[in-house]
Amino acid sequence: MRLLALNKPFGTICQFSPHETRASLADWIKVPGVYPAGRLDSDSEGLLLLTDDGALQARIAEPRHKLVKRYWAQVEGAVDPATLKKLARGVDLGDYVTRPCRADYVEPTDTLWTRTPPIRYRAAIPSTWIELSITEGKNRQVRRMTAAVGFPTLRLVRVGIGALDIFSLGLQPGESVELPSKAPWEGVA
Repeated sequence: MRLLALNKPFGTICQFSPHETRASLADWIKVPGVYPAGRLDSDSEGLLLLTDDGALQARIAEPRHKLVKRYWAQVEGAVDPATLKKLARGVDLGDYVTRPCRADYVEPTDTLWTRTPPIRYRAAIPSTWIELSITEGKNRQVRRMTAAVGFPTLRLVRVGIGALDIFSLGLQPGESVELPSKAPWEGVA
């Protein structure tokens, strides 16, 4: 079994087949036979796990396993504590209500890389960094959650899966590392 961690760069699509205008996983991963365990949309960046083991892929990606995924979201506006409580209780997105999650303020450190291209800076509009720890991972879920409570996401970085943390791996965008087959984060749900 092979298991790789990639710091997926902004703008990269989560497929290996070539794309006309965007980078794909093939631009960063040269290991044959591995596939992403879950997805990150092209506008999101950060930790992506890839494996050649179907059972492990399902354990990581499928919501029924309740493996926690942590995201740092830079949102437009000044988020108040009541909004964090709304996010934590679960948000009605119209087609479904999200499961309760953990929502906290976070202050990015120097370990967070600069995004290329950077987000558009607006001097008159503040932004807030929050951390959301979710167990679902539906399509564009974090972006939809923050928009539903009035704070659109400007930048989204997946920083953790289970106990595995992108910063402890020391990966810059586009870098990957092969993890031991019995990764220390296994069993964390």
